[in-house]
Amino acid sequence: MKQKLRFKDFDIWLVVLVIAISILGVMAIGSAKESVQSRQIMGIVLGLFVMSVIAFTDYGLPLKFYWLIYLLNIGLLVMVQLWGDSSNNAQRWIEIAGIRFQPSESAKILLILFYAQFIMKRREKINTFKNIALMTVLVLPVFYLIYKQPDLSTSIMVIILFCMIMYVGGLSHKLIVAALLLIIPALVIALFLILQPGQTIVKDYQQDRILAWLDPEKYALSTALQQRNSITAIGSGELWGKGLNNDEVGSVKSGNYISEPQTDFIFAIIGEEMGFVGSAATIILLMLISAECYRVGTRSRDLAGKIICFGMGGLICFQTFINVGVTTGILPNTGLPLPFVSYGLTSLVSLYAGIGFVLSVGLRRPRPKPMGTISFTELIQEDITSDRNA
Repeated sequence: MKQKLRFKDFDIWLVVLVIAISILGVMAIGSAKESVQSRQIMGIVLGLFVMSVIAFTDYGLPLKFYWLIYLLNIGLLVMVQLWGDSSNNAQRWIEIAGIRFQPSESAKILLILFYAQFIMKRREKINTFKNIALMTVLVLPVFYLIYKQPDLSTSIMVIILFCMIMYVGGLSHKLIVAALLLIIPALVIALFLILQPGQTIVKDYQQDRILAWLDPEKYALSTALQQRNSITAIGSGELWGKGLNNDEVGSVKSGNYISEPQTDFIFAIIGEEMGFVGSAATIILLMLISAECYRVGTRSRDLAGKIICFGMGGLICFQTFINVGVTTGILPNTGLPLPFVSYGLTSLVSLYAGIGFVLSVGLRRPRPKPMGTISFTELIQEDITSDRNA
């Protein structure tokens, strides 16, 4: 029977948080590069529309076509390899019907949706070797096609998402510990090999970024320059910042010391112009959005809804950590946008779509039965069950 929706179940708090962080992003983008601010606003309007449509649609409906979702994801990524547009030594964009977008951004949301239904249908067999092997094999084409663009940061994000989805899906803790005992040494070995001269695991510019992170002084005037300027910008903002749209001569933004600051290094603009207060507000808003996704997931009517919510929460949380980590020099330079803040319509609309699915899960959470509606037979059955469990 179709569940009747109640407006009081609509998570207006989550919507307010998303709009608030989006407005903060528009302000920062307008200061970093005013010419693209209007496009970001258009992206928010489109995102709100997409989010609303998805929110009031039962999330179980599109999940019925989860194999089509998977094939669509692979198809878009293959199209990038065959007919994609290149920019800055990367082939990540395609144009369909005059609309240019980046499939690697939507791939993360589509992957969450696919595995939500895939795992729910096999939840009783989640810890079997056959099932784990199949789930791993299915994520590899997505990882490989994004990695080949090349987009190492997003491909790493895909693996992080996959691991989180497996955990939420019910993967045994013993298997997780065993996997970590294998993965951690493998990562150390991989890092050692990547740092060797003449290696072919990653592109030369990606190797340079890792080397610059490990020894920033040596690469201070080359590969590490942008990150050092970002750290300088954030530190110069002090408590309250220099003010939005300032034209101070010593400003990192005004001096054009950071290329394309409206995208991956937007946090540096926030730090410089809004100070510690603005930086802290940005991080707190994003963490509250992530936490709200988790909260909705704990009340989901089924495992698929829980995976969607925890997947979105994890995506926002980890991507925020990586982006802020890059701009503050904690992590090597990567190309991940700051969720809802960085300029980029594909990323923005995809995230809004993901939030729409979270809202849909929240609207369809199970409701406790009022005591007056529980029959005498149901009460007797509950007592019998309780006695057996005791």
